[in-house]
Amino acid sequence: MTTFYQAVRVRKELSMNIKAQVIEIAQKARAAAAGLARCSAEQKNRALAEMAQELLQQKDMLKKENARDLAAARLTGLAAAMIDRLTLKDSTIEAMAAGLEEVAALPDPVGKVTSMWRRPNGLLVGRMRIPLGVIGIIYESRPNVTADAAALCLKSGNAVILRGGSEAIHSNRAIADILQGVLRKQALPEAAIQLIPITDRKAVSEMLKLEEYIDVIIPRGGEELIRAVVQQSKIPVIKHYKGVCHIFVDTGADFGMAENICLNAKTQRPGVCNALETLLVHQDAATQFLPGAAAKLQAAGVALRGCEKARALAPGMEPATEDDWYREYLELVLAVRVVRDMDEAIAHIEKYGSLHTEAIITRDYHNAQRFLNEVNSSTVLVNASTRFSDGFELGLGAEIGISTTKLHAFGPMGLEELTTSKFIIYGDGQVRT
Repeated sequence: MTTFYQAVRVRKELSMNIKAQVIEIAQKARAAAAGLARCSAEQKNRALAEMAQELLQQKDMLKKENARDLAAARLTGLAAAMIDRLTLKDSTIEAMAAGLEEVAALPDPVGKVTSMWRRPNGLLVGRMRIPLGVIGIIYESRPNVTADAAALCLKSGNAVILRGGSEAIHSNRAIADILQGVLRKQALPEAAIQLIPITDRKAVSEMLKLEEYIDVIIPRGGEELIRAVVQQSKIPVIKHYKGVCHIFVDTGADFGMAENICLNAKTQRPGVCNALETLLVHQDAATQFLPGAAAKLQAAGVALRGCEKARALAPGMEPATEDDWYREYLELVLAVRVVRDMDEAIAHIEKYGSLHTEAIITRDYHNAQRFLNEVNSSTVLVNASTRFSDGFELGLGAEIGISTTKLHAFGPMGLEELTTSKFIIYGDGQVRT
């Protein structure tokens, strides 16, 4: 009995210790945010440039720490797609550094006056961009998120609290230590970038209660993680549940272009949220396009699941179930459906899509414009791969996430999306009557 009560006491003390650590981190972040908001663009840019160089110079150390995470991940049977996201290669580290440098080169949104107008009483009214404050990032697997999120938050004047998955703890600590070291050297608020070093899930629960210190939570990971965060959080959450991305091959499309785009969108990196998950083909294009496209996809290792019309045109295609149209596979599996026309394609996307990314392959300008106007996903493309729905590819430097809800950001989130605006008013003695 004594042993039982001792165990209960130990668990209670551990829980209280986690709570205290998370609160301390949040308090430091709030103080750092106030200091960071006063820093100049030049100060932030110098820090980002040095962070990029430090990541490159400490590449071997980062890969060594990452190897510890990879070894543990393989022992626990982590899925191949997750291991791919977890891996830090030379190219990954170089991309992280390039992302920091690109963020440094972007215009600083803080203090930007976006509009001004004169009122009849003479008041000059405007709107100025300001930081959100303290941003909490909860993410899985990808260590590069540590650098990307830190860079975007630093440049936009926000303090950031990073809580990565336990599977990437060594990699995330190593990256965060490098970034914090640069902040110390540059005499910037060190607590502007903090990593919660606790793998216990209670740390997340405690973090989500701290609405007095944290202004917004951005979860990045699987649908299960994001729904759990939304259910628990007392803090506003910018959500991205999943990426059920579609490509619609229109009648009269350039079929060679369509094949190349579909192959790239599905196979270039199947375990990411902007990979193609459902291919829609106009019935007037299906006979010519689908047999060859299906053969090339299957040759690349893609398992196809199709509607009855699609299966009649492509041997070896398994029947698609209703659930398949909703699925984010994150692997080499693709759902295929032949649709009557663009109306049916758009209706399919509205019913089964996740507001992430959709593309049309067409040579018809009016069809392209209609698709752009009527499809309400956060990124809509014409004659290009869904893989371009990415902050770096769109010129944002890096992205902190892809929002599939329309408040307050929609799509890949860069610097502008990490700020809000306040009203500024110039008067000359006016009083209200």
